[in-house]
Amino acid sequence: MAFLELENLTKRFGQQTAVDGLWLGVEKGEFVSLLGPSGCGKTTTLQMIAGFVEPTSGAIRLEERDLLAVKPAQRGLGVVFQSYALFPHMTVVQNVSFGLEMQGVAAAERTRRVGETLELVGLGSFAARFPRQLSGGQQQRVALARALVIRPRILLLDEPLSNLDAKLREEMQIELRQIQRTVGTTTILVTHDQAEAMALSDRIVVMNKGRAEQIGPPYEAYERPATPFVASFLGKTNLVKGVAVRPERISFAAAGVAGTVRTRIFQGNHWLYQVETSDGLVTVIRQNTGEPMPAEGATVHLSWVAE
Repeated sequence: MAFLELENLTKRFGQQTAVDGLWLGVEKGEFVSLLGPSGCGKTTTLQMIAGFVEPTSGAIRLEERDLLAVKPAQRGLGVVFQSYALFPHMTVVQNVSFGLEMQGVAAAERTRRVGETLELVGLGSFAARFPRQLSGGQQQRVALARALVIRPRILLLDEPLSNLDAKLREEMQIELRQIQRTVGTTTILVTHDQAEAMALSDRIVVMNKGRAEQIGPPYEAYERPATPFVASFLGKTNLVKGVAVRPERISFAAAGVAGTVRTRIFQGNHWLYQVETSDGLVTVIRQNTGEPMPAEGATVHLSWVAE
């Protein structure tokens, strides 16, 4: 039996089915991401685990216990929202300590655990500040510390990095993964960001229209997508004569599929090309090695390994 089990989980809102018969087992200490476009059911799934939304049918079990019979506040889960939901009138220490106070943890123990958790997220010297005095990344760390300090059995993350700029989001992805590995808390992340899910997760659940189209390690889902939707949603892909070919697997060669460069975009460490061929528009990504690259309007030939 898995640590957390979702069994044929379904949620309908009137005539609309938000989650449609989802089966998922999550092992203790695992980092799993629910990935998909808006409206695919990923946030509804997280809210059902948290207890904020009641399933139409199906079961949720945590260590073989029926979680649906337990009130949300008693499920022992830590939740980090997209908006962080910090109390603006409380300092960092007060925000992080709040959950422990609600649990009736003694003052000395609260102080010790809050201090340890703030050090874990790199905010030991920010304890007396208010949320308005913190950057977006620092506020995100406070929200994470508040969720972790109660020592949750499962950490639920609802698009926690989406309000950060691209550079900070990338930095926080690395920090979040390191923190999760250090603490070992079972974690479920909701995100629409494919790169984020692949960077953080042990496994990803690619969702579409309420259903899980593929569940597996990020590398496996990227390299061996189970459906056309998964192939197109996990990064860029080309369908050439019925074969799905990732843009970074296509090379410019002396012979192969002939085409004309329609667009060439420099993106720092790589070049992004769109090449017009008899099979349609093909996207090509080539690493920036410093060598001259085909210009727009150039005639090129494309090749890739048959496998």
